[in-house]
Amino acid sequence: MQKMIQLILLTVTITLAACGGSATESGTVSGKKAELEKLKKEQAEVADKINKLETEITKLDPLVARDDVAKLVGVSAIATQNFAHYIDLQGRVDAENISYISPRLGPSQVRAMYIKKGDYVKRGQLLLKLDDAIVRQQVVASRQSTETLKTQLAFAKDLYNRRNNLWKQGIGTEVELITARTNVETLEKQLLAANENIKVQQEQLSGYNVYSDVNGVAEEVNVRVGEIFSGAVGNLPQIKIVNTSNLKVVAEVPENYSGKVREGSSIVVTLPDVNKTFNTRINLSGRVIDPNNRSFRIEAKLPADGALRPNQIAHVKILDYSAQNAIVIPVNTVGTDEKGKYVYIAATENGKIVARKKQIFVGELYNQFIEVKVGLSAGEQLITEGYQNIYDGQLLKTK
Repeated sequence: MQKMIQLILLTVTITLAACGGSATESGTVSGKKAELEKLKKEQAEVADKINKLETEITKLDPLVARDDVAKLVGVSAIATQNFAHYIDLQGRVDAENISYISPRLGPSQVRAMYIKKGDYVKRGQLLLKLDDAIVRQQVVASRQSTETLKTQLAFAKDLYNRRNNLWKQGIGTEVELITARTNVETLEKQLLAANENIKVQQEQLSGYNVYSDVNGVAEEVNVRVGEIFSGAVGNLPQIKIVNTSNLKVVAEVPENYSGKVREGSSIVVTLPDVNKTFNTRINLSGRVIDPNNRSFRIEAKLPADGALRPNQIAHVKILDYSAQNAIVIPVNTVGTDEKGKYVYIAATENGKIVARKKQIFVGELYNQFIEVKVGLSAGEQLITEGYQNIYDGQLLKTK
């Protein structure tokens, strides 16, 4: 149709120019300008008449338009597929077991160090030795005292046996026998107390040896020989052991998802720095909302992997909705009018391809794709390119 209009306008212009050619050739400049204005006016009147006729014809029968003015569009066949919606969050890798080493008997001076930062240590391994000179001397003194008590007890028992034998022969007094037996019992109790005191001192002595209570890596070692070891200086731990073989991912979930996220929910964890992705499940979902950021904490265990490190940044996707055999289309093809959401499809009618507007009811949106619950069927041709500025019933050509 457009080519036809251009041809008619060109013909009219040439005809008008030919009719007035002899007059303008011999005229003045002002005469030629006047003639030009006249021709332009006549041309505009003819173009206006053509446009009016074209509009009237299109209103009476939209399909009468010729193929050479059909709008070129791209289409895609609608098919069913599985659809999933995720909650996208940022989290971090954390260790299940982090041990902050501290002395059992309070601060004391370091006499020997057996680890350095970055060393791998085992549970029960000796990390450092504290000053135990006083307690060691107490143990030596207690043992010497115990030996004295043993000697006294042996003498008291021998004396009691002698008094007992004499008493059986009718020699001596009962008071002497009772006194001898009492001395034996008293010394036995003293020896028992002394042995128990040695056990206490030995336990105290072992408290000056500092051991690791977990397997892991010495992440922090901020103490040296001669310094006082108290466990921490300010807010910094002096020795920190991290178990890197038992890691988890933690994230803060906004409060508005509290009804969708629960223990057992599937999540996808991506670590961009090491290009690793893990599928796991939430094993802990916090029951308390943090009043500062209106969120709750989730945790999920990660498999053992040498590339994982505590405090690595992790992208966490929590599955909160899924549908099988769903109709999913690009969200940019969806328009909105007073009736709601709609799309255009390419339909074949009377041997021609025309645009048809269809109202739809949508579901979840994820990654530029939206689920259509009502309004479309598998096999229909969705207009995915050139859908802008088209109308219901417009003639189409497909790529």
